[in-house]
Amino acid sequence: MTTPAQFEIQGTTDQRFEGVREAFAANFAEHREVGASLAVFVDGQPVVDLWGGRMHPDADTPWEQDTLVNCWSMTKGMVATCAHILADRGLLEYDAPVAQYWPEFGKLGKESIPVRWLLSHQAGLVAVDPPLQPRAHEDWQTMIHALEETTPQWEPGTSNGYHMVTFGWLVGEVIHRITGKMPGAFFRDEVAGPLGADFFIGTPASEDHRIATILQPMPNEIFMRSPAPDAPVNPLLERSLMHDSQLVAAPNSRGWRGAEIPGGNGHGNARSVAKVYSALAQGGSADGVRLMSPERIDIAREVQVDSPDEVLTMRTRRSLGYMHPVPGTGDRRGPQSFGHGGAGGSVGFADPEHRIGFGYAMSQMWAGDFGTADPRSQLLAAAVYEALSIETGND
Repeated sequence: MTTPAQFEIQGTTDQRFEGVREAFAANFAEHREVGASLAVFVDGQPVVDLWGGRMHPDADTPWEQDTLVNCWSMTKGMVATCAHILADRGLLEYDAPVAQYWPEFGKLGKESIPVRWLLSHQAGLVAVDPPLQPRAHEDWQTMIHALEETTPQWEPGTSNGYHMVTFGWLVGEVIHRITGKMPGAFFRDEVAGPLGADFFIGTPASEDHRIATILQPMPNEIFMRSPAPDAPVNPLLERSLMHDSQLVAAPNSRGWRGAEIPGGNGHGNARSVAKVYSALAQGGSADGVRLMSPERIDIAREVQVDSPDEVLTMRTRRSLGYMHPVPGTGDRRGPQSFGHGGAGGSVGFADPEHRIGFGYAMSQMWAGDFGTADPRSQLLAAAVYEALSIETGND
């Protein structure tokens, strides 16, 4: 398969994964890909490491090996991994009240919410009650205080709904209270640094020169779509986008890039994401670095909810901070895989059954509906499993 020169594919693949390279090229030729990276590890070894396209739509700056991009909610899998590291060290109990670690949280119906419900999106805190000023989301303490002063949107533990942005502040503040470190620093010191994973939660200005431009459609245009054109917008979905803070207005701004928003503003590339998930796919360790025990991995990926989502109005399957394939949706990942996707198409996952770590990150967001998988990532995942002669059975 040939690709226009401006989309030239760089990187390497093992010989048996040549079909994955072809699928990656096809995304540029057939699915409006502008710039992207893809990485796959099997048994801890890199078998696919590809990148291509442009960093910016109005310039001929090529997407390089070390190009970073905003990965949106793929960041949730990273912060969840930090929580499991603490649990594995005996510093965090999933069933302990959040207020045990964060006393100011324990009011307005939140007194008994356990950490488990934060991780599994059952806390009923998909938005905040206090009015927000523009760019409030860039200030950690403002958002933490707002969550302290919020009443759950449903009785905690009785339902699940995607904590689209609040997830990162909720879980991140528990990490902060236990360790004294902000979640971005803890992730850097305990995960990204040891593994050599080029991923930031709160990205310094020194990295701006290698960050690709996020391209329309913006998250509100994706999330506000409805399966029925005339159906009303779910009010919980509308609130969770936090329009008051202009949350989704400027993903290419320095303010967005530099803030710590662990629910959605991590910056990395496919290689960094695949490295983390490779460790999780191998029982918690890779390249001599142990993040957590194999037993902890099994606990972390045990499905907690498999039911309609109050925010996304679709069926979701979630474990403790990770998302799982939903049968019947055409998801091409293995049935035992777990990880997290990001708005517009990025995705990272571990498949412990087949010891796969997978990462895909791109700049052009896909304008699809929730419940309909981005064809780009699905083509790539399908090609990986085909190369390994594995039937996923998730159609």
